Amino acid sequence: EGFDVISAYDGESALNKVAENPDLIVLDIMMPKMDGFEVCKKIRNLENYKDIPVIFLTAKSSEIDEIKGLNLGADDYIKKPISPKKLLARVKSNLRRTVETADSLESDGIIKIGNLIIDRSQFKVYVDGNELILPKKEFEVLVFLARSPGKVFSRESILRDVWGSNIYVVERTIDVHIRKIREKLDKFADMIETVKGVGYRFKSVE
Repeated sequence: EGFDVISAYDGESALNKVAENPDLIVLDIMMPKMDGFEVCKKIRNLENYKDIPVIFLTAKSSEIDEIKGLNLGADDYIKKPISPKKLLARVKSNLRRTVETADSLESDGIIKIGNLIIDRSQFKVYVDGNELILPKKEFEVLVFLARSPGKVFSRESILRDVWGSNIYVVERTIDVHIRKIREKLDKFADMIETVKGVGYRFKSVE
């Protein structure tokens, strides 16, 4: 299909090849030396490579495994068996999402979804032309989710990236902020989706 593919046959060699900076990683879970969960966890802790999209492609089909994979920072979780065409479609979808996110960040700091406008440089949010008043942390949570539409973030990752690792805040704080943001977004409230047992994501607009 025109992709340059880098192959690895166990978890350790997969982690070593991350240094080749791929655009996307398709990761099995049951691998020798280091399983996929551990590989994903380590990738997300690598400063230069933590934003590479990761798709789990695995025979482990339980909801618990899927939740664990998403909690570790995976962008997608695909259960085998799956046809090559469907796998290719999911790969392209994740790559396209990455490009769209990058484009939105380069557009003068403005994220626009229909009549919802988030101006990162001015710290302002508009719905149908009306400015919303969001405190700093609510604004930062909204921007954090909106920058990566379709990607699921655990409460822990939101706390870490928005509040920082040196500040003690309970995970319940995230739920309170999300509820307040939804109330203010009015008809756009459903753009922030709850992923049961995992956390939250900003709806991906096709």
